[in-house]
Amino acid sequence: MNTHGDSAPAAELNQALETLKSPVTRLKHLLERHSGAVWRAVPLDAALMSLFEKLGPLLRESAALANQKKAAASALAKALLARGEMRQREALEDLGARIGEAWTAIEEQLPAFDARIAASDPGVWADIQAAQARLAYLDKWRGQIRAQLLELHLA
Repeated sequence: MNTHGDSAPAAELNQALETLKSPVTRLKHLLERHSGAVWRAVPLDAALMSLFEKLGPLLRESAALANQKKAAASALAKALLARGEMRQREALEDLGARIGEAWTAIEEQLPAFDARIAASDPGVWADIQAAQARLAYLDKWRGQIRAQLLELHLA
């Protein structure tokens, strides 16, 4: 490592590594560099909408339970909330697993995009854009679930 020179190359390498770590950022970078596609809103398909419809209420219920745990003044009061907390954790983990399955299904489509790009398929860029948007939704939802599980643990 060059301790006397410019740190710009190291910063560029770190940025490149961060871009490559996630399919969301990899696809976004690919679209920005090569597609020329104009950004567009990508509607949720029925499967993702089903996950989203479960996520909101579950996060609200979990946040309310975490607030109840924080407000509980005694060990007995906290113990009385334990069953509800276990149910919430299981529901969050189950939804997280379903989100993970949706993520994997989209990731499995990525190699086919390479072949379609090589074949100059004109529809590939719209499909890549849709996959990137869907992965971004799923990534955000996974993060929200992880944060809520942590909040329940720390409450």
